[in-house]
Amino acid sequence: MADFDPIKYGVLWQKVQDLDKKVDKLESGMEELLALANKGRGGFWMGMAFISAVSSVIGYISHWVNKG
Repeated sequence: MADFDPIKYGVLWQKVQDLDKKVDKLESGMEELLALANKGRGGFWMGMAFISAVSSVIGYISHWVNKG
């Protein structure tokens, strides 16, 4: 117990508190990024569905135009 330095302990405690705040910020940032990624993924699939529908309509029309 003779090697215990309260000043070094206080400095270490403050560093831990600062790191804890940074980790909290990182966690909230990661949650925001995950939410944005999920929105982007939904938008991508809606775009794919729209393009698929448009290409199906164009294919259907071109089939009947080439037949006639």
